[in-house]
Amino acid sequence: MHVSVLLEQSLEYLAIRPDGIYVDATFGAGGHTRAILERLQGGRLISIDADPNAVVRAAAIDHPSFTFVHANFSELRRVLDDCGVAQVDGVLFDLGVSSMQLDESARGFSFRESAPLDMRMNPDAGRSAYEVLATASERELADIFFHYGEERAARRIAHAIVERRASGALPKTTVEFAQLVAGVVHRPGKRERIHPATRVFQALRIAVNDELDVLRDGLHAAIDRLRGAGRVVAISFHSLEDRIVKHTFREDERLEILTKKPILPSEAEMASNPRARSAKLRAAQRKAS
Repeated sequence: MHVSVLLEQSLEYLAIRPDGIYVDATFGAGGHTRAILERLQGGRLISIDADPNAVVRAAAIDHPSFTFVHANFSELRRVLDDCGVAQVDGVLFDLGVSSMQLDESARGFSFRESAPLDMRMNPDAGRSAYEVLATASERELADIFFHYGEERAARRIAHAIVERRASGALPKTTVEFAQLVAGVVHRPGKRERIHPATRVFQALRIAVNDELDVLRDGLHAAIDRLRGAGRVVAISFHSLEDRIVKHTFREDERLEILTKKPILPSEAEMASNPRARSAKLRAAQRKAS
């Protein structure tokens, strides 16, 4: 079951006004959306998600203040224009892949079960993970694994992929690909803290969905559309995302940082929801013009 991470903290930093206009930029299972709607009275909430499955989940919410848009949050400006909204009082980003997407093995985000190498947030758009592995150069693959996964064996893994590709034996499933990576990375006799393919899967997913550029675009769009005293809150789950959020907030002179250090989940939340362990929340407020 999907449990919203840092729910109360995100609502606290959004400082929701009952008559305000808000954006949940990553609808997911709708946990944050429902919590925001409970605090609105005469206000409006626009929720966005690129995942087609979110369309079905959003249809179950019947609330006069609620609008759902099937879109990537990098399209936030267009979404708001289409909704007739010029400025908003707050935007929430809950980044990364959701537990529901991980649990749906056919999506190819996880190697717990064998599935096609897809990894697209929106399965109807862009190249799949398999297509990236089948067409990218050895150097491009090494750069993906090193920069997005901080994988030290990036060059060796990329070389092994290209060799397998040349022989016509490129893995087509998540389990086969994880085995290929493990065969390159694993050191006999050494106990690994995480599966040897974990960082490579993260890197490939980020590349497939262009997650870091999408995040930059979404954050800038959100900041542009904040009214005075409006707030942007972002929950990240790995260092690359958190670094982008931190620097975007710091470098924008229109913002006042509300979280000098990232807000972390409590011990109790981490114990009850393992997904929360790597979560970090940062928030900023638009200065009055």
